[in-house]
Amino acid sequence: MTKAKLVAVTAVMVMLLALPAMVLAQAQPPRPAVFGGSATLDGVTASNGTVVTAIIDGASAATNTVKDGNYALLISQPPNASYAGKEITFKVGSGTAAERATWVADGGGELNLIATSGPGPAAATPVPPPAPVLGAPGPKGDKGDKGDSGVPGPAGSKGDAGAAGAAGAAGAKGDKGDAGAAGAPGAAGPAGAAGAVGPAGAAGADGKAAATGGGLLGIIGLIVAVVALIAAGGAIMMGGSRR
Repeated sequence: MTKAKLVAVTAVMVMLLALPAMVLAQAQPPRPAVFGGSATLDGVTASNGTVVTAIIDGASAATNTVKDGNYALLISQPPNASYAGKEITFKVGSGTAAERATWVADGGGELNLIATSGPGPAAATPVPPPAPVLGAPGPKGDKGDKGDSGVPGPAGSKGDAGAAGAAGAAGAKGDKGDAGAAGAPGAAGPAGAAGAVGPAGAAGADGKAAATGGGLLGIIGLIVAVVALIAAGGAIMMGGSRR
């Protein structure tokens, strides 16, 4: 092992030995990753004092200077952040090293950095994956079972009363009703006025025969008068019923 490598390894070991005290002082965060090795810039060993920088998420995570062509970096995870599994890129002076590493707690190791100034190697153009080949469509599946009925929704609020509708047209005239039953007979009318007194009968004949004949004629005349009276009363009653 050359003297330069021995110095680099010694520096890494010193950092590792100093870790327990640092961890206890920082409430035991994840142990840092430590990297060390040679550093070249544009094909030449980096001069003493050349700054070596570890970059994570586009920001500087740790720096140190080259001594005798070697470097050593202790990359600690800051509070309220996580470096776990993240890529580390390295810069040697103004050049970017081609080497990459992944931050792992208590990880790291020997990593020789070969950096070049100017633009780094162009990133490879990603090749899109080939388009998937679609197979022939399968047969139509069976119709699925009918789903369960949904839960009825809450009743809506009562709507306003509608406007009154227009009056309907008059109905057709109905058929003539049947004749009513005959009424009860009316009450008997009042008795008619007494008829005029009939003319006096002829004088009877003298004698017994006359007396007998006169008596018979008087009876007949009385009967005629009564009949006439009854006829007159009947006529008056008939006239009253017609009214």
